[in-house]
Amino acid sequence: MIWDTIAAIPSAQLLAFILGGLMLNFAPGQDVFFASACGIQGGPKAGALAGIGVGFGVIMHVILATIGLGALVAAHPEALLVIKYAGAAYLLWLAWKSWNAGEIDPPMRGSVRAWNIIRRGFLSNALNPKPVLFLLAFLPQFTNSAWGPVWQQILGLGLIFAFTGTLVTMGYGIVAGLAGQVIGRRLGLINKIAAVMFAGLAIRLVAK
Repeated sequence: MIWDTIAAIPSAQLLAFILGGLMLNFAPGQDVFFASACGIQGGPKAGALAGIGVGFGVIMHVILATIGLGALVAAHPEALLVIKYAGAAYLLWLAWKSWNAGEIDPPMRGSVRAWNIIRRGFLSNALNPKPVLFLLAFLPQFTNSAWGPVWQQILGLGLIFAFTGTLVTMGYGIVAGLAGQVIGRRLGLINKIAAVMFAGLAIRLVAK
């Protein structure tokens, strides 16, 4: 049903949406830096799993935008502030854990707990209020009531955006993981770099 509605969108419009979404996906932002930090710290697998977790967070925001809760949250600045500071606190907690993690043992670096990394990625995105505002501004630009129910268009386009974004973010995480291997597997420097990146994301989240 939803995909029938998406199929009714003119090809040129749909292509413009996908290309526009990819340009935004490739632009380094919180999701990219988060997956990169996880990749540097835990290896390519951790970077990829962080990207998957971020993707689940985007899907949550898409669903909120579809059912109207996103607009409700956006209309209440105090709710956005709560989400923002909760997200910053979470990132600072990750930074503290990474900074105090010590040196990395090579056999342990690749043995990551999938669910833990995915959960981290999800929370990093879910506790960022910016996707709420972004999706509310971006998705409606590519909808038209003549093509079918608008809510179906928003949901379908949002899922496409989440899919492409997940692939891109996973790619960044994998590349960062490979770079971390080059830096040195036993160096505590890897955890320090990840900690600085997490802390930087927290500051960036609060500052904007």
